[in-house]
Amino acid sequence: MSSRKFGLNLVVVLAIAALFTGFWALINRPVSAPAWPEQISGFSYSPFRLGQSPQKGQYPSEDEIRQDLEQLNKLTDNVRIYTVEGTQAEVPRLAEELGLRVTLGIWISNDQERNEREIEKAIGLANTSRSVVRVVVGNEALFREEVTAEQLIDYLDRVRAAVKVPVTTSEQWHIWKEHPELAKHVDLIAAHILPYWEFVPMKDSVQFVLDRARELRKQFPRKPLLLSEVGWPSNGRMRGGADATQADQAIYLRTLVNTLNRRGYNYFVIEAYDQPWKASDEGSVGAYWGVYNAERQQKFNFEGPIVAIPQWRALAVASVVLAMIALAVLLIDGSALRQRGRTFLTFITFLCGSVLVWIAYDYSQQYSTWFSLTVGVLLALGALGVFIVLLTEAHELAEAVWIHKRRREFLPVQGDSAYRPKVSVHVPCYNEPPEMVKQTLDALAALDYPDYEVLVIDNNTKDPAVWEPLKAHCEKLGERFKFFHVAPLAGFKGGALNYLIPHTAKDAEVIAVIDSDYCVDRNWLKHMVPHFADPKIAVVQSPQDYRDQHESAFKKLCYSEYKGFFHIGMVTRNDRDAIIQHGTMTMTRRSVLAELGWAEWCICEDAELGLRVFEKGLSAAYAHNSYGKGLMPDTFIDFKKQRFRWAYGAIQIIKHHAGALLRGKGSELTRGQRYHFLAGWLPWIADGMNIFFTVGALLWSAAMIIVPHRVDPPLMMFAIPPLALFFFKVGKILFLYRRAVGVDLKDAFAAALAGLALSHTIAKAVLYGFFTSSMPFFRTPKNADSHGLLVAIAEAREELFIMLMLWGAALGIYLVQGLPSSDMRFWVAMLLVQSLPYLAALVMALLSSLPKPADKVSEAQVV
Repeated sequence: MSSRKFGLNLVVVLAIAALFTGFWALINRPVSAPAWPEQISGFSYSPFRLGQSPQKGQYPSEDEIRQDLEQLNKLTDNVRIYTVEGTQAEVPRLAEELGLRVTLGIWISNDQERNEREIEKAIGLANTSRSVVRVVVGNEALFREEVTAEQLIDYLDRVRAAVKVPVTTSEQWHIWKEHPELAKHVDLIAAHILPYWEFVPMKDSVQFVLDRARELRKQFPRKPLLLSEVGWPSNGRMRGGADATQADQAIYLRTLVNTLNRRGYNYFVIEAYDQPWKASDEGSVGAYWGVYNAERQQKFNFEGPIVAIPQWRALAVASVVLAMIALAVLLIDGSALRQRGRTFLTFITFLCGSVLVWIAYDYSQQYSTWFSLTVGVLLALGALGVFIVLLTEAHELAEAVWIHKRRREFLPVQGDSAYRPKVSVHVPCYNEPPEMVKQTLDALAALDYPDYEVLVIDNNTKDPAVWEPLKAHCEKLGERFKFFHVAPLAGFKGGALNYLIPHTAKDAEVIAVIDSDYCVDRNWLKHMVPHFADPKIAVVQSPQDYRDQHESAFKKLCYSEYKGFFHIGMVTRNDRDAIIQHGTMTMTRRSVLAELGWAEWCICEDAELGLRVFEKGLSAAYAHNSYGKGLMPDTFIDFKKQRFRWAYGAIQIIKHHAGALLRGKGSELTRGQRYHFLAGWLPWIADGMNIFFTVGALLWSAAMIIVPHRVDPPLMMFAIPPLALFFFKVGKILFLYRRAVGVDLKDAFAAALAGLALSHTIAKAVLYGFFTSSMPFFRTPKNADSHGLLVAIAEAREELFIMLMLWGAALGIYLVQGLPSSDMRFWVAMLLVQSLPYLAALVMALLSSLPKPADKVSEAQVV
């Protein structure tokens, strides 16, 4: 690389690094807020630490409570507790030792026996502990609808009669307005005003509290007002415009407590410490209301500027380092890339690096159980895998479009060539329509090549009416053509091709293979065989192509999808001598094929053979010029079976050649070849893993519908990677098909639709491939009749079922919870986007059921 080019690359990298670092700085701009005062009115205090929970009877020790009270005593002289159950009954005694005042809580629920125990113990504490300055009978008991107003009034009257300190109940502010009769039975109004729960943006929340307090004072002018809960969470789901972030918590609380102090309000900040156990009752946000975290560490600065992520500089550096590592890997062999391609990859790697670091940071701020930690690790690995796939997709896009010159370009040899070795063309068939195969043989008979033979093998066809006409036709075409009918013969297509090797003419140096539906161009051998003059070339491959794309809308969509791989993927792979060998329009040096043979254990014997050729240190040549056209599947089920075979075979190959692909063990595979074989199949593996994401999304959504108050939408950070990959892949298809394939936007959309329709089929094939060792060979029938509507729907029944499940989940969430927040809307949108591949499958199935126009069918059958 020249110094000028190196300098330009360095400038681009530094500029993009500065751009993303600037973005980190932008979202972490310092925000000013009043400093935390020396004293606040009070803290709501629940003493539970990590691993402790009142629901499981796991209470803190007296020493732990004493440590908490000593810490809080530096900021306030007043704490509120909610119950006298367990060791919380020791709070008044310990507070008295430190000079703290206690607002004693009595937990009231629909458990009357527990209510009686609480009342009895609280009355005793209130009458014996000098630290108790008031008693609160019930906390949001009416709001939870666990007691009636009459029952609560009865409890209030009993406690007021039994103690000498003021007595009240604590409810949300609107409950007091709905039940003004409560005021006659309390000594003060204790109201919760929590703007977050009411979808109020943080910037409007201080005024919201003041307005509600003013209304309560106006309604109950003779009763003192206690704001018994004011606060803001530092983490959790959004509610409308209310965002639960550490920065918003800091700004809101620092502003609010100063305002309330100036105006003389009594209040309790909820709460002193994060309470992870509350997540099971209140959703994830319930764990994050503390000024201190569960480890008793201060969550935000009490003075000075506030930033959203205090560690943002370290995160920015980490994202730059991660991006540079990924970029270095992608550009190891990137000398042919133009500057635009390098800039594109640089931007994508920095974007992925920043998002991955943000995901890791955001997840590190969550309180984890063993279950959530396990799920989080799996999701994190999934997110990493998604970004690896995204980077490989971006790499292919860059190398397909922004490249100076193709490194290995094999053009048709159209002039006279001294190298014209004898070629043996092998045509395997099984139970194929005789007239179709005759067209294939007639095209071979018309080849413009001096020395070749054609060996036709029909294996395992039982009906003589199918294979005997082919035998007769070969005899009619002359001595170049030889016909073999073998039954039984194991090994599927690979077995049939292996059978022909010893029957090949001894002087043939090249063996070509085409499928029985392919009509070849007369110049195929003349233009492509001369590439074997290079002794390193063991395989010469031409693209698969089709002649029946105008037969129906279904086939036009299929054709658009097929076309991309041979004009994009194979072209970029050829630059590093890493093409996928295909079982039609392919030629192999006879000596190599005689040594290696076709793998009968693999249902993609062609791709497996090509990989073994590379493992021996030999090369392949690919020219994207079309020299033969076949017939596409006629029905959606056959389209799916064909792709299932390809994907299943790919996993078979990965498993069988894992040592060579992953470590280069026992092979001469180059680094570029290993990369393309692994990276090329990664999107299929991602489709397989997506099944688990879909099942998990459905289960999570079901929980959101069944227990909406306990289950929040999943963290947005884990839904972003699969959505990003989905939209990137669709965008890549639309862009690349127009730039590299030369089709219009309509055909690019068609390719995207057909590709999406195969997602579920590929996913199943990948999973079957990993967990089974072999499956039957799925033949792709030709000239099949279109299926009826109901049969076509049945062909996509799995996809239809999953699509309806996803739609049902989205509708159920909307009906039960509505769409009150951005994370809820994002999750519902994710479910709908996740359903698109399944919808695409249904569309393809319906299109395949449409009858074919007779004139189009006849045109496709004519060579």
